[in-house]
Amino acid sequence: MRLEKRIEAFSELGSFLAQFSEDKVEMNNLVKGNDSFFDDFSDQIKNAQHYNGWFTEENMRFSFENWGKLLTKENLENWLSSYQFDQNKEKNVAVITAGNIPLVGFHDFLSVLISGHKITIKQSSNDSQLLPLIAKYLEFVAPEFKGKINFTQDRIKSFDAVIATGSNNTARYFDYYFGKYPNIIRKNRNSIAILRGDETKEDLKGLGEDIFRYFGLGCRSVSKLFVPKNYNFDPLFREILPYSYLMEYKKYENNYTYNKAVYLMSKFQLLENGFLMLKEDAGYSSPIASLFYENYEDLNDLQQRLDAEKDKIQCVVGKGQIGEIPFGKTQTPSLNDYADGLDTLLFLSNL
Repeated sequence: MRLEKRIEAFSELGSFLAQFSEDKVEMNNLVKGNDSFFDDFSDQIKNAQHYNGWFTEENMRFSFENWGKLLTKENLENWLSSYQFDQNKEKNVAVITAGNIPLVGFHDFLSVLISGHKITIKQSSNDSQLLPLIAKYLEFVAPEFKGKINFTQDRIKSFDAVIATGSNNTARYFDYYFGKYPNIIRKNRNSIAILRGDETKEDLKGLGEDIFRYFGLGCRSVSKLFVPKNYNFDPLFREILPYSYLMEYKKYENNYTYNKAVYLMSKFQLLENGFLMLKEDAGYSSPIASLFYENYEDLNDLQQRLDAEKDKIQCVVGKGQIGEIPFGKTQTPSLNDYADGLDTLLFLSNL
């Protein structure tokens, strides 16, 4: 299948997913495959929480909406314009996905197929329902994909390259088993925000989105703040108050209650507002319903530290020159925002 056909198929998928937005679900009669797939996708969105309690309907639709915006013909062509694929020999790429947020493995799925390779994918049990349904839709709009997409729960065999995402512990396992193959192996990373104290209300509202979207479970979710000494957290607490509804979700409430008890028994000093705890801590990976913070004195010194610890950091949020990503934008990456800064398409084009 030529690249133009692959782009057309994924742009059709984008049009299909765009029917499911965070605000509403509305069928577009011009979209292909609605008779066969619209109800199945609707049911999947509604029932996802039965398979994974963190996969709320709101977050499912948010994910679908963002992919619907990204998967346009223009976006795909611009993304792919710097790469050469059609002269490459087709390889079988093994992909092992995480399951922390809805469709977290879709970018790898897209990258392998759009670059003209076959994929054998082993999904996390926490997110195993969506990609097979998407694969069926792709095969419907482009039957040439049949035979190029394989899902397995067994040990992966007969592959040419590997893309695997997991924790620091599973990364050691991946290194042991897949180290002799061309590979991308991703480990734990967290995202941070750098505050100066002059942020607007809109900045802080956006930061709330960066913190709470997907309950803070994504590697692009802000889990730590760097703030000036004597920083006043009251404006932040005011602007994130709309997220207090998260306590209505039992899993989030349980994590809040448990982590608060652990912190208090350990006599840690906390700032909290009834649904989020702030703890001064040098680490990056804060538990659910909590956020670490550290004070800084000089931005240049902080930048040197972050450069030295960049293998722990996914996104840096901030205002002006101190942040790579504006407030409120961590969960809406572009197609060329590669996880861990590793160019997946370059890797695939060189196989």
